[in-house]
Amino acid sequence: MEKIRIAIDGPSGAGKSTVAKAIAKKMGIDYIDTGAMYRAVGYKLIQNGVSLSDIEKIKDMLDQTEIDFSNGEIILDGEIISDRIRTQEISRMASDASALPVVREKLVALQRKIGEEKSIVMDGRDIGTNVLKDAEYKFFLTATPKERAHRRWLELSEKGQEAEFERILAEIIERDKNDSTRELNPLRKAEDAVEIDSTGQNVEQTTEEILGHIK
Repeated sequence: MEKIRIAIDGPSGAGKSTVAKAIAKKMGIDYIDTGAMYRAVGYKLIQNGVSLSDIEKIKDMLDQTEIDFSNGEIILDGEIISDRIRTQEISRMASDASALPVVREKLVALQRKIGEEKSIVMDGRDIGTNVLKDAEYKFFLTATPKERAHRRWLELSEKGQEAEFERILAEIIERDKNDSTRELNPLRKAEDAVEIDSTGQNVEQTTEEILGHIK
């Protein structure tokens, strides 16, 4: 099979990661979770007590940071951290850190390198518009803020974490605003991307819709 790259962009909680994983599994290619990469950086910033205003310290930390994927797990500096990076605190830190040029430069370079080496599905906020501008397939996956908040609430509740729907909804609306208005590579649909609205759809329906476009 020739090398293909599938870029899936969209707002927080639209189901990008779940759908991208399903597509990767069905097509037998690797899934690269860029959101998890930013969460990993957010996690490390919190663990090391590094302030977002201390750019030099962040740069030094990133120079000594390795992020990789194996069997669906994210590995930070040789340690699997998949189950530690899905909290609201880390979600907020990841969003704030992703606005810093020094963080984006490091991770975008790493993402492009992975995309040059093999067939992948990659999801995030600016994959089709910035990271993989020449991706063979681009999709913009969205859903209403209420639908996305409900999904996040279910996800947190199932993990036994405290979750308040109204607070999650407010945070999603705030994050949408931050992601779409930030100066550096804001969240937007690429001109050549296919828009998919997953409101009222399950994962399988959304996955099949995207696979239909690829086929």
